[in-house]
Amino acid sequence: MRFGAIWLLLLVTLQVWGQAKQYSTTNNAAITYYQKAGAFLDRQDYQNSILQLQNALQADSNFIEAHTQLGDLFKIQYNYKPAIEQYRKVILLNPEFNRGVYLKLGEAEINLGEYNQALIHLEKYITYPTITPDNRFYGRKLIADCNFSIQALLHPVAFKPVNLGPEINSANDEYLPVSTADESTLIFTRKILNNEDFYKSNKLNGQWTAASYLSKLINTAEYNEGAQSLSQDGKYLFFTGCNRPDGAGRCDIYVSQKKGEDWSKPFNISAPVNSSGWESQPSISADGHTLYFVSNRKGGYGGYDIWKCTVTNKGWSQPENLGPNVNTPYDEQSPFIHPDDSTLYFCSNGWPGMGNKDLFVSRLNKAGKWQKPDNMGYPINSNRDENGMSISTTGGYAYFASNTLNGYGGFDIYRFELPEKTRPHAVTYVKGSVVDATTRKPIDAEVEIVDLVTNQPVYHSSSSPPDGGFLVTLVTGRNYGLTITKNGYLFSSENFSLSGQQPHKPFLIEVPLNTIEIGRSAILKNVFFDTNRFDLKPESQSALKYLINFMTLNPTVSIEVSGFTDNEGNDQLNQTLSNNRAKSVYDYLINHGVTATKLQFKGYGKQMPVAPNINEDNRAKNRRTEFKIIAK
Repeated sequence: MRFGAIWLLLLVTLQVWGQAKQYSTTNNAAITYYQKAGAFLDRQDYQNSILQLQNALQADSNFIEAHTQLGDLFKIQYNYKPAIEQYRKVILLNPEFNRGVYLKLGEAEINLGEYNQALIHLEKYITYPTITPDNRFYGRKLIADCNFSIQALLHPVAFKPVNLGPEINSANDEYLPVSTADESTLIFTRKILNNEDFYKSNKLNGQWTAASYLSKLINTAEYNEGAQSLSQDGKYLFFTGCNRPDGAGRCDIYVSQKKGEDWSKPFNISAPVNSSGWESQPSISADGHTLYFVSNRKGGYGGYDIWKCTVTNKGWSQPENLGPNVNTPYDEQSPFIHPDDSTLYFCSNGWPGMGNKDLFVSRLNKAGKWQKPDNMGYPINSNRDENGMSISTTGGYAYFASNTLNGYGGFDIYRFELPEKTRPHAVTYVKGSVVDATTRKPIDAEVEIVDLVTNQPVYHSSSSPPDGGFLVTLVTGRNYGLTITKNGYLFSSENFSLSGQQPHKPFLIEVPLNTIEIGRSAILKNVFFDTNRFDLKPESQSALKYLINFMTLNPTVSIEVSGFTDNEGNDQLNQTLSNNRAKSVYDYLINHGVTATKLQFKGYGKQMPVAPNINEDNRAKNRRTEFKIIAK
């Protein structure tokens, strides 16, 4: 990591300063103080070393070596203002005393947001022909930061952070907030003394409740828990655990599953995700199939890189580096993959920014490649470190932590509205509950969402006790089929057409499941036909797969496939059309292994409407295909 090499060079310079025999001063008292400072430095006693250097400068204010080393000591303690004063004094006394002063001065000026001055000094530095390739590379990187920052200051973006309030924030540090898709639950890290633990808050009537300790099964007294990622439905928590007995390296990634009101004991997700290196800061995709994380493992571009793994039939795949359009020779950290699955937010000190770590956004192109990132802009980014940002599912807001605003003490958690150009693609979500149609009691059932164009599942999980709830995010521009199944019940289906839409409201549904009883029926909402035709459209395959599975699991059951139309047009034509559509489903089932003696079909035309035929929405509901239990 080139940044680390610069600091190593600085420390080596500090350690060997006392070996010099020729000084810019002949004042013996100044030299004596300077050498005493070196002795204190050998013991890493920075404060006494600084005092001795100040004494040396009182003896001779033009002692260039003392100004240089005093600036270095201030700089390694992040005390940039006095460091800048010392470096500028060196240049004033002798502009060619040490070319490295220009690099260190420029870096210190960037840390105070003095970009115009830093640009002058850094451009001077790279004119020297004998500087090392690494230092020249780093100097040019800092110049890019200056050029970006000067323009960013002239074109600020909207930024109005709102503190989440005393229910979440306290006199302690709170940071790294993540929420469920519906923003009903927020989980964050709170640091008390030197221990980091997870806390949670729920939103009731638009207000956050007082934060509470997440779980004794996850939080520990002897280890820190942090850098977490919450699945969109709030059922899985991925997080970072360091220096644990079951760890593969210094820091590993762990996962815990929600069990009722508590959580399961976390387990290490092991190789190939975790290695003997450092793995941290996980971010799980909305479908749960891809895990993004940070690692310093071999094969990266330098420093900390962002990697990803995907779930396969054999477990997690081998980690894949996100490549040079995301990672640099410096550090990339705090990845957050938005539920649109194509917008990645992260922090970096390698791409041009305001200094230190800035927040960036990268987007996946149509070829599946990450594009070079865009800086989130000033004042979202500043000359300080910015990291640990998460984005709401709707894409309108971001959560982050800061200790530079007027809060409740230390780091507080804030929310701000994202500028339009940095927002992800539009996403909505389906939030529902599954109940027994007769008792109305919640039940756990299998929930699957299928892309109706590809007939490929995009989500598969189960509704959760005790409320039978489930939550699924959906990317706009596609059409989806939802199917809910449970043994002993008729399955239920629904579809969501999001093609060409930009929905702002989620789909909130309750799904009643009927037990298998003679006379009960279920609508096959994901069986499709073109207008006035009875050929099954390809999008119908996933729904009919469930009906085939239902018949396989219930071999004693016989059903009638029923077709219906609205009241528009000729009654006889509607009767014939509905009958032909029912027969198309009947034929499909037989061709896919369902016993013909277990099947009947019938068209009912405009009979038995489920809604008054007074508008197009209602008429669409009446144009349907059902299956009914006729024997069991």
